[in-house]
Amino acid sequence: MAIALGALWLMSSRTRKQQKMAQEFRNNLVPGDEVMTASGLLGTVVAVEDDVITLESSPGAHTRWIRAAIAKKIEPPVEEIDDETDEVDELADEDTVVTDADRISRANDDVIDVPDDLSTLPPVRKDGEPDTK
Repeated sequence: MAIALGALWLMSSRTRKQQKMAQEFRNNLVPGDEVMTASGLLGTVVAVEDDVITLESSPGAHTRWIRAAIAKKIEPPVEEIDDETDEVDELADEDTVVTDADRISRANDDVIDVPDDLSTLPPVRKDGEPDTK
């Protein structure tokens, strides 16, 4: 019985800890933060007023959400900078310019001829009998 009560207490304390962390996160939202709502909408915090958060999901599109609907903060992706590959890419870009004509000439020469209608297609039955449909 004591083990069951101990396990129950540990699970409830973990849940309370997670709820406390989520509440602290929601209380610390500031304009400019990238967030995701519980329903999956991604947006940037534009304004914070008491229990209402205004998000901008696309330029000029503002929506209002209650604070509890904000699920998590999205960290913007950070690109790793590799100095050696940047120098190599810059040199390659300067030496070789690939045009659309070059890409087309190097494209796969196997061209698939697509008919305008089904009447020009060969029969698909393997037994040689004509289709009755």
